[in-house]
Amino acid sequence: MNRYETILVAAVCFTLVLGAWGQQAAAGVDVVRVVPEETDELLANPGMGWQTFHHTRDQDRNLPDWIPSTVHYARWGWGQIEPRPGEIDHAFLDRVLEQTRTAGQRLAFRVMCCSTSPGRPYHPDWLDDVGGRIIIADYDNQKELPIPDLDDPEVLARHLDFIGRLGARYDGHPDIDHVDLGTVGWWGEWHMSSSTIARMPTVENRRQIIDAYAKAFTKTPLVMLIGDSESLAYAAERGAGWRADCLGDMGGFSKTWCHMCDAYPQLVRKAGVADAWKTAPVAWETCWDMRRWVSEGWSLRYIFNYALAMHGSHINNKSAPLPAGDNVRQEIERFLRRLGYRLILRELSHPKQARPGDSVTVAMTWQNTGSAPCYRPYRLAYRLLDEQGRSRVLIGNVTVEKWMPGTVDIFDEKFLEEPPDLPPGEIVNVSDRVTLPPDLHAGEYSLAIAIVGERSTDPIVRLAIKGGDQDGWYLLSEIVVRQ
Repeated sequence: MNRYETILVAAVCFTLVLGAWGQQAAAGVDVVRVVPEETDELLANPGMGWQTFHHTRDQDRNLPDWIPSTVHYARWGWGQIEPRPGEIDHAFLDRVLEQTRTAGQRLAFRVMCCSTSPGRPYHPDWLDDVGGRIIIADYDNQKELPIPDLDDPEVLARHLDFIGRLGARYDGHPDIDHVDLGTVGWWGEWHMSSSTIARMPTVENRRQIIDAYAKAFTKTPLVMLIGDSESLAYAAERGAGWRADCLGDMGGFSKTWCHMCDAYPQLVRKAGVADAWKTAPVAWETCWDMRRWVSEGWSLRYIFNYALAMHGSHINNKSAPLPAGDNVRQEIERFLRRLGYRLILRELSHPKQARPGDSVTVAMTWQNTGSAPCYRPYRLAYRLLDEQGRSRVLIGNVTVEKWMPGTVDIFDEKFLEEPPDLPPGEIVNVSDRVTLPPDLHAGEYSLAIAIVGERSTDPIVRLAIKGGDQDGWYLLSEIVVRQ
């Protein structure tokens, strides 16, 4: 149980953070003050944390039971999602969404056009039949790779139409966490490297594709791979976050170059997306998987601090087994305790007594000790429970998406030598006001708090404090209702 104490507030001994409380303090109002106890529990919250890859949480054999996962990430070829012209395979996507929801997760996905696998193209079989231009490309030592020409007017028009119809059906879907803005380049990664034939689409056509996603998905967050700086900058201007798929590369491709030191800081600076995390998520995918990091002797603390400093919300280890090692679990737990948002109620005060119909002010201090904000305007809510077990839920006026984490300078010359621990966010002073129902019966009520959805009254976010029940309500104190 959280501890609480009833105190008689006087202006000289207890200064409240907001004017509304200051007035009541001067009037000598009895106030209940609550100081919750922080927990180090790993929290399963929406829109953040560990992603499973092409397996839902309940199907992922390599996911240990101590790692929570609320996001299932998948990638598919355009042809799989639109097997016939103008016909999106809704049955397939809806089935994946249902499986994901049943597993207690939300889906994140990418649709790809250009495959490097011989005999397994990503584009639809029918594209050539409708007059779309197909290029026979090469990749590294592989040849005879058919890919769609996104500069061809027919191909581009068909794909833009596909994006629009995808968004018309799935934008704002409650079981979709975010959409990975793919389409362009090998595997939807916005590059055509290692090819002597294939080229990136024109800048104008790349922008048309980005515009199509931004128009189609106005409610569902978008992220885009970090490789094409010019296109990423354009996408970020339209509200997209970014994604990087080689977290942990400390020199595995080249002894003189690596993604961590030579690619990501420069790409972030070049694209001008250092502050994109404030309004849209950052997602990481491991280079190889974490076993390679450990076998190479690379520091987990360095890699994880780096990912947190760049304000990641997600980590995708490709549903691979975790590495062996005495400190591996400890380092992963430490990382997951910071990854994404982590909201702590530090203090709460409210009147000890009120009457039906009264407007009640709740003064609070909150802190985000994670690495990113919560990107959804989830709401504070309060539950009154009487001695007979009858409850009333009151929705406040406060939303949580502006509570920011701490920051470090990722462009400081010392950053790459040893990324520092990310500091916690600043304390946020909050004053909320709710009106007690006029038909509320007199008596003693327990008071619980929760963060609920944008439209529902069900708790959706677990807090980093003790005392939460199975449903996500946190019992804090009591309030007496008098007639």
